[in-house]
Amino acid sequence: MPHKVGFTVVSSSGHEDGFSAKELMVHAPTVNGWRSPRLCQYPQEIVLQMVERCRIRKLQLLAHQYMISSKIEFYISDNLPEYFAPYKSERFRRLGYVSLSDNEKTSYRARELKSVYVDAVGQYLKLTFHKNYVNRYNLYSQVALVAINIIGEAADFSIDSCQVSREKLIDHYLGNNPEDSALDGTYTGKPDSISPLDDLAFDMYQDPEVAQIIRKLDEKKHDAVRQEHYDHAKKLKQAIADLQKVGERLGRYEVEKRCAVEREDYDLAKQKKQQMEEYRLKVYQQLELHNLLDPDLMVRRPPDLPLDPLAYPAMSPHHKKSLLPPRRDKSEAEPAEPLLLEKPPETLSPEPLSAQRFSPPAAQATPISADLGFPKINVDVIPYDERPLPAIRKQQQQEDVFAYLDPEMAEEDPGDTPRSGVVGEPEPLTEKALREASAAIEAFGEGLVAGAYSKTWSYREDSLLAIYKKMMEVSPSTPKEDLKSLLRGAIFLIVRAIKDIVSSVFHASLKLLKMIITQYVPRHKLGKQETSHCVERTFPNLLSRTGDSSARLRIAAANFIQEMALCNEVRPLQIIPAHLVQPLKPNSPTHLSMSQVELVERLLKDLGTDNTGFTVDNVMRFATGALEHRVYEVRETALRIILDLYRQHRSAVLDYLPPDDANTRKNVLYKTLFDGFAKIDGRLTESEMRTQKKMATEEAEKQKKDEIKALQGQLAALKEMQTEAQAAKEKETDFQKSKNQDDTFKSTTECAEEQSSVANYLDNLCIFCGERDDAFTEEGLDLHYWKHCPMLTRCDFCKQVVEIASLTEHLLTECEKKDGFGKCPRCCEALPKDELPRHVKAKACNPSKPEKVANHCPLCHENFTPGEEAWKTHLMGRDGCRLNLRRTQVLNKSLPTQSVAGTAKRAGPLRRSTALARQARSSAPPQSEARSPPREEA
Repeated sequence: MPHKVGFTVVSSSGHEDGFSAKELMVHAPTVNGWRSPRLCQYPQEIVLQMVERCRIRKLQLLAHQYMISSKIEFYISDNLPEYFAPYKSERFRRLGYVSLSDNEKTSYRARELKSVYVDAVGQYLKLTFHKNYVNRYNLYSQVALVAINIIGEAADFSIDSCQVSREKLIDHYLGNNPEDSALDGTYTGKPDSISPLDDLAFDMYQDPEVAQIIRKLDEKKHDAVRQEHYDHAKKLKQAIADLQKVGERLGRYEVEKRCAVEREDYDLAKQKKQQMEEYRLKVYQQLELHNLLDPDLMVRRPPDLPLDPLAYPAMSPHHKKSLLPPRRDKSEAEPAEPLLLEKPPETLSPEPLSAQRFSPPAAQATPISADLGFPKINVDVIPYDERPLPAIRKQQQQEDVFAYLDPEMAEEDPGDTPRSGVVGEPEPLTEKALREASAAIEAFGEGLVAGAYSKTWSYREDSLLAIYKKMMEVSPSTPKEDLKSLLRGAIFLIVRAIKDIVSSVFHASLKLLKMIITQYVPRHKLGKQETSHCVERTFPNLLSRTGDSSARLRIAAANFIQEMALCNEVRPLQIIPAHLVQPLKPNSPTHLSMSQVELVERLLKDLGTDNTGFTVDNVMRFATGALEHRVYEVRETALRIILDLYRQHRSAVLDYLPPDDANTRKNVLYKTLFDGFAKIDGRLTESEMRTQKKMATEEAEKQKKDEIKALQGQLAALKEMQTEAQAAKEKETDFQKSKNQDDTFKSTTECAEEQSSVANYLDNLCIFCGERDDAFTEEGLDLHYWKHCPMLTRCDFCKQVVEIASLTEHLLTECEKKDGFGKCPRCCEALPKDELPRHVKAKACNPSKPEKVANHCPLCHENFTPGEEAWKTHLMGRDGCRLNLRRTQVLNKSLPTQSVAGTAKRAGPLRRSTALARQARSSAPPQSEARSPPREEA
């Protein structure tokens, strides 16, 4: 059966002082692991020797949070090379490599646990570490490994093949996969299963003593299963699950104690030590109560024995290693020995050892979960390798599971510990507390302050209520200095109580603070200075509680801040608005950021910006910064703040925002913001304008189609009339053929010639410039429009041929690039929007006149005589528009005769009808049209 394999470190490429590779031989919450030398050469190597030649089934690596190797390679060998440096690579067989995450997503705060499944036989394992990931924390380009775990079995491990085959056949018949049971934690003791207790996460987050007890209880559980004592096995299973939570908490306490020692905060280290001992003792007593703890499992440290780390604040790694419990291989058969001293006789169970053996199911004690109301956590539904590490599990879940075992948490819960059950006096103050609370002790006495510092929540609450009562009863004749001393001492204790995790203590601190601000200071006329002191000292902690994980406490803190900001004593000071509009920190908790912007929104509505601490400048700087926040709710609240501010200060708000253009509107937030501004101003939003334009275009297209349809009907009627007339004329001709055959023939011939002449004349005529040419067929006219007609020009932006007279209207309403143009209010010409402000500001353009007074040329920007014929004279005449490049072509030819001009003038009103008629005759769209000439091919 695969199990944890012991190993020793043979050699390594190097290490930083205090982080030797031999640290990898110990698995405990406080190990440092291996770390490469600073600014070392890569790759770095470590060679491990296993206790025996074995078949490796699984490797586990716990990486450092920021000293991370980009790739780790694995090699295995049965023997060491003859020369240690350099290693002969041919003596090691390469297994493969793993890549580690750069950890940027977790901001380098979490450690990656990498599990690798292999199947290789050997006794020596070599790890090759490649170059590190670069980040701002890894200043010396190092790599590190916190721990490594090897799971395998002896290479000569042999089981009766028939037995193995029988087990596999049963699994196949039942539809079970042995590998799945090993992964999801339902360890059954089968040959291919891996016990969860051999996992690296178990040892790295468990107290070593509790881990040893769990392993012993696990062995007893399997013995009970083999003897078919299933009730006792169920009780042991529940006890193991609960003890795992206990071990994780004790491991966390141990880490906190070590950190306190490194900071030389010996008071906190002593407190953590006592807390661990009390907690451990209570757990062991519970185990004894249910006959689950044998005397050989008592590995508790006595309370009066000091821990070695306190005597060596700057110990070496060798000292640290000597303090850790010895590793024991799973193959050892002798009972576990105490780590330091055995439990004192008075704490042992009075029952003999034989009484603690297995009993019949009917006579067994009730399981712990039944007696103490343990919450049952179903851990079997999650694959074992996919479960979260204990360090990142929800704190609330841990507190719920351990409330029955943790004396501190039990007394912290007001619902579980009634007030009437508290007897005696609070514990005395430590030297540190006496120093820091000297002012409060002088004002209220050591007894009340000791209660405020007590570990029992009821003492802390009673102390605050007693201070409340005492300050309410203070006589108005008390000297000012004494009144101020009482106030400052109370504020000191309130600042501490605001951070309390117990809701009743927190609410008591708010009650006391409200009384001081609204009653104590005004009644004794202490002035604004003392009120300012109260607010400035307590507001940072109050604001931090708005980011609490408890929604009830968040709401209470936010409501109190709003109430305090609006009260008559605090409002003139303008302290709270000035603090709230400080920029949000990128790494601040989500709830804290949300509460801060919500408070700004609520107080801005209540206070406004008129001498309240809120100004357009500080609110807009705060809100624009919040628009870039990572949390969606924060961005939405900032959006509402800006819209509310825009209703009061429209132009001032726009100065803090980017211009309203197409690039800015690509950002959804700014698009929503500018649309909101439009609605406030009573204007149409961009989407509404786009919808209206679309509807107008569709209506124009519909009208055009209706007009074409009507013209087609008219043409059909004309053809029918012409047919009838022709028939009647033929009949009349036959009737009078004998009389005036010659006259009729002559008249008919002249009429046909006249009609043909008129048709030919119109077909060869440009209806824009009046030029007539035999080459002006339908294709010839298109070529003339594109290149030669002086009345037309090509749009530089969409390549469509348009009349020069309507070029401005085309750029503003029809061109594909119309969104990029604006109209100058002075000269009424179309200009690009990026040039329009500069053009308007310069006022150098030629002002246009009304259409009835003068025409305005978009080429030379000159005003001239109104009317259609004036356009032709201006664009084609010798003294006309100098910027019309096509004019020179006309000047080289003779001007059209008066008859041509007259004919063109008569044809002018028919421009639209002629084009539409031509379109009606053809099934395809017209290639040339008076007001909409054809688009030029690119």
